Amino acid sequence: MPALSVFNYFWNHQIFKMQISFAYDKKLVIQALRYHFINRFEVRLLMIVVNVFAIFAAAMFYFHKVSPFAFLVSSLLWISLMIAFWFILPNTVYKKASTFRDSFTMNFGEYRVRLENERGFTEWNWEKFSTYIESPHFIHLYFDSKSFFLVPKAAAEKNDSLNNLRKLLREKIVKKTT
Repeated sequence: MPALSVFNYFWNHQIFKMQISFAYDKKLVIQALRYHFINRFEVRLLMIVVNVFAIFAAAMFYFHKVSPFAFLVSSLLWISLMIAFWFILPNTVYKKASTFRDSFTMNFGEYRVRLENERGFTEWNWEKFSTYIESPHFIHLYFDSKSFFLVPKAAAEKNDSLNNLRKLLREKIVKKTT
């Protein structure tokens, strides 16, 4: 039996725990990307530093220790940072990734996850995932700190299998962050 046939035999006889089908909603993906960026340690640290700086500049302006120009510059820095992380970054990522315009079927098996669309498929062993987090509308399956795949919760809720998916992720992906 050729190697590919053996592979197909074992894949086809693998016990699938569940299957979901989905397409992405742009508004929800943008929200999930915002969640990803804001939960990154370096982004949170930068936002805290800029917010403390803005509060400090406002206090110094109130006590007439700095000129209005200095307060204006700190306010513009704060506004620019918020616009970048809230609008520019998520929309740029969305536009560059063709993934968000496809429809998928995702199979969660005992040993791997299979993602299919009309152009083909890809598979990941569970060990490929480093962690996962839940945002309001998605489960983010992380390969590393910067690469992840979004699984819409609504797709699992359609099959009443969201809790089963959570249980499977807890079993298969050892490290979970919140």
